[in-house]
Amino acid sequence: MKVLYFQRKRANKGHFSIESLFDSIRKNLPSSIQTKVVISSFVNSGVFKRLFNILEIPFKEKGDINHVTGDIHYVTFLMRKRKTILTIHDVNLLYTPSALKKFIHSWFWLKIPILRSHVITVISHATKEEVLKYTNCPPDKIRVIYNCISSKFLPVPKVFNKEKPTLLQIGTRDNKNLSRVIEAIAGLACKLDIVGEPPAETLRLLATHRIDFSWRANLTDQEMIQKYVDCDILIFVSIYEGFGLPIIEANTVERPVITSNRSSMAEIAGDAACLVDPLDVQSIRRGVIRVIEDDQYRQALLERGKRNRERFQPEAVAQQYFKLYQELLIP
Repeated sequence: MKVLYFQRKRANKGHFSIESLFDSIRKNLPSSIQTKVVISSFVNSGVFKRLFNILEIPFKEKGDINHVTGDIHYVTFLMRKRKTILTIHDVNLLYTPSALKKFIHSWFWLKIPILRSHVITVISHATKEEVLKYTNCPPDKIRVIYNCISSKFLPVPKVFNKEKPTLLQIGTRDNKNLSRVIEAIAGLACKLDIVGEPPAETLRLLATHRIDFSWRANLTDQEMIQKYVDCDILIFVSIYEGFGLPIIEANTVERPVITSNRSSMAEIAGDAACLVDPLDVQSIRRGVIRVIEDDQYRQALLERGKRNRERFQPEAVAQQYFKLYQELLIP
């Protein structure tokens, strides 16, 4: 069996969670499966670049199964439906105030790709519910297969810095809720370590609230792992996520997690995180203070995290994909 994995062309050399995820899955598939990664010739931007990415597919489709791993859903347009699997990570593109953009995204990133795929996989039950909400996709066409934790992430126990803990914030887009995090920690003895480049408005807010912070963008996989190792707490209170991979990455490295009580995050975290209302600054603040000050609670989160990470081991996730590939080969 030969499986082709269709992936986006990277716009830079930083850390990319989708690619890292499927690297881990491929490494844990049975040796009987031959795999090949097919990268689009152009980055996922602009009409003409995307059109070329579609038109080159007939020249690249040579496998028994085509697996589009995310982001470039539209490359399914010219694929053979019976052989095609599409993984949808989220429907974040539909959350736009522009009616035109919502219409385009709805059809070209969701509805048509779903029609052109034999099976859809999603990375959480929350994402499945959203796909069903916005499309007429039959529920039994959608399979929930969780993301796995990369084997590069390992436990690295750390003495908690209670005097001035470092809070790791991953991402600066609107859904990452960074502005409320800044307001929530104002006046607390802590440092905010941001992964991603904050916009000018966010930098002004950091200055206004006199937050001790640092930021870096375009990190390599190893630099990303080191961020978890160096931090004391992961603060991941997004308004929306399709999965929330940082939750299990922090569970694996053994750092306490503060995350949202909505979207997929509560589903992925289970009881292994301090759940807060991402729209309530005071709720976020209370969560931060509790994790910092309550030693027994913080230790309980770490122990629960050790159990939670077992649900997302790459061997188990790869086995689910293997069974799905076998299913597609049955006439």
